[in-house]
Amino acid sequence: MLEEIRITSLGVIASSALDLGPGLTVITGETGAGKTMIVTALGLLLGGRADSGAVRSGAKHARVEGVVRVAGLPSVAAAVDEAGGEVEDGSVVLARNVSAEGRSRAYVGGAAVPVSTLAGVSAPLVAVHGQSDQHRLLQARAQRHALDAFGGTEVAGLRDGYRTLFDQLGATERELEQVVSSTRERAREADLLRYGLAEIEAVDPQPGEDAALGAEEGRLGSADTLLVAAEQAREGLSSDAGAADALSGVAQARTALESVRVHDERAGELADRLAEITYLLSDAAADVASYAAGVESDPVRLAAVSERRAALTALTRKYGDTVEEVLAWSQVSAVRLLDLEDTDGRIETLRAERARLRTELASAAGALSLARTTAAARLGSLVVHELAMLAMPHARVVVEVRQVEVDAPEAERGTGGPLLVGERWLRFTGSGVDEVELLLAANAGADPRPLHKGASGGELSRVMLALEVALAETSPVPTFVFDEVDAGVGGAAAVEIGRRLAQLARSAQVLVVTHLPQVAAYADRHVVVEKSSDGTVTSSGLTLLDDSGRERELSRMLAGLAESDTALAHARELLDVAEPARALS
Repeated sequence: MLEEIRITSLGVIASSALDLGPGLTVITGETGAGKTMIVTALGLLLGGRADSGAVRSGAKHARVEGVVRVAGLPSVAAAVDEAGGEVEDGSVVLARNVSAEGRSRAYVGGAAVPVSTLAGVSAPLVAVHGQSDQHRLLQARAQRHALDAFGGTEVAGLRDGYRTLFDQLGATERELEQVVSSTRERAREADLLRYGLAEIEAVDPQPGEDAALGAEEGRLGSADTLLVAAEQAREGLSSDAGAADALSGVAQARTALESVRVHDERAGELADRLAEITYLLSDAAADVASYAAGVESDPVRLAAVSERRAALTALTRKYGDTVEEVLAWSQVSAVRLLDLEDTDGRIETLRAERARLRTELASAAGALSLARTTAAARLGSLVVHELAMLAMPHARVVVEVRQVEVDAPEAERGTGGPLLVGERWLRFTGSGVDEVELLLAANAGADPRPLHKGASGGELSRVMLALEVALAETSPVPTFVFDEVDAGVGGAAAVEIGRRLAQLARSAQVLVVTHLPQVAAYADRHVVVEKSSDGTVTSSGLTLLDDSGRERELSRMLAGLAESDTALAHARELLDVAEPARALS
């Protein structure tokens, strides 16, 4: 609920503050006094387009502030918190600055925010109806939401059940699409894995084999060089040709020391050490001879080793740097291949789940459509009754619930495809298979047409009022603003408009800009916009009227004379007649 509006330098309003409360508040004033500036100010608070031309002449900027009571509206309080603003004592301050250069700034709870954020926070709080406005109930989505709200818990339960199934179907469809779309990729991956595993299996590498073969290839490739070196080493240790060698030299040295052992114990010890060396040299000579005998030049084996190493190298180029890494890749790939080979089974499971959900969703959609159609008939009858009391006795309102049929699909479709409901293929969304539209035939014999095509400005305002009254008990909007809702009517119809506004004000806060005294008489709070001029600058102020002030203002509205005894008497009569019907009486 709006608690206060403060306006600075907007249009003809220099600086004014308006305290508001529950019930019906009417705003009146002479033509050109600036009544519509109140609606303009509210439009700015709702995130409407900023017009630098609305800034008061000579001012640098215009500012509008609104104090909104959000206690009991947790979603709005959460939106304020998300925007970085603060809710104090259950209320939040919304503000909008418009500079004379056209720049605009928005504030929510003291935090500077984009205008779109201000619009998002304030949109659930106020519904504005004016002949030049984009009416909330002219939007197809709003019409469907209004019908669903009017349908009560039955429609709400069916809609929520449908939405749950729709979301489940969407999740299943997305997973199925992902699996199916990746089937080719998975098949290609599986083929590559099979090829790789078969290639590895054909070579059958063994751990450490590549290192061993590398060493063997090195030996075979250098066999002649190794044999020459081995023979030279053997001749140096133990010569077959009688040449001087290591063994004979050590033997001579040992014999010389042995001959003097008796004279010096130290010489004997050295002779013993040379004996040990002799044994070692003999073993080494035998090993070198054995090694030399084993060195062979084997071109056939060398070719086989090179071929085997080439096969292993082909594997390590693809699957790992070493044979061990190749073997590890084959183990991981074998597990992955088992998973890929189960793709067809997963697809079949998802398709069965999709078929089940589509069947259940079609049933839920049919039940929701039936409930909406029943609620639409009741809503249409209520609105027609209200319009008859608003000087539109021949008007007929039809709340049309229709579905869009499409051709039967040639193949399975996703969530964007049609849904088979009964024997019809219908387009469906998260809200069901229904399109809801309000149609109006303003005169007898006329065909019902969409509201924006079938009604004049005044008629549309009254249709909006009739709808809001009919939807009042289920409408989530706490504040309604009507700008010139009584345009084009008078007399008894004007009285009924006032009565209907008072009725709406019993369940919501209502602000009305009006020029009819019959409407103003039903107000719980009457504000007049007064214009003054110092000869150069015209300004307007907002004044909350007391009882005597209301009589004078109604007298002015009735006869153009605020102090006419006849007009005052008529004004008092209007107030007395309206008093029992006022929202706060």
